Amino acid sequence: MAIRIIVKDPDPVLREEAITVTKFNSNLHKLLDDMAETMYDANGVGLAAPQIGILKRVIVMDVGNELGLIELVNPEVVEKNGEQTGPEGCLSIPGLQGDVTRPMYVKAKGQDRNGNEVFVEGTELLARCIMHEIDHLNGVLYTDLALRVYDVQEAEEEEEA
Repeated sequence: MAIRIIVKDPDPVLREEAITVTKFNSNLHKLLDDMAETMYDANGVGLAAPQIGILKRVIVMDVGNELGLIELVNPEVVEKNGEQTGPEGCLSIPGLQGDVTRPMYVKAKGQDRNGNEVFVEGTELLARCIMHEIDHLNGVLYTDLALRVYDVQEAEEEEEA
């Protein structure tokens, strides 16, 4: 396993659409392992392959619940409902957060590292994370959807004052 360099906005790779994975082999397994290690090292809850410069439809997530690490290859949303608005950040946009409206519930289907079909469903933070990471695969950043974007440090200083 290896920690990869996280691509930062405005790198153009973050605006490209990722391609479907067709080979489920040791290269994909290494990519998934590296992505998980990179996400954990950066204290993130999700990471999409384009964020490390690889235009493949691969995401990893761990929102700290009982599901632990979730790996999804070729994910797509099959159901969503409800609404929530809250703060989002991104490892590719350090120092900023934005208020984004997302579904309260999301069900996604994809494949595991061996090509088997899997489903992941979640509410609140997991629903937000699923949508955020799938957006990355389509070249969409949370800042495109945010009601407002703000500097995290400035917001913390205002709260303390």
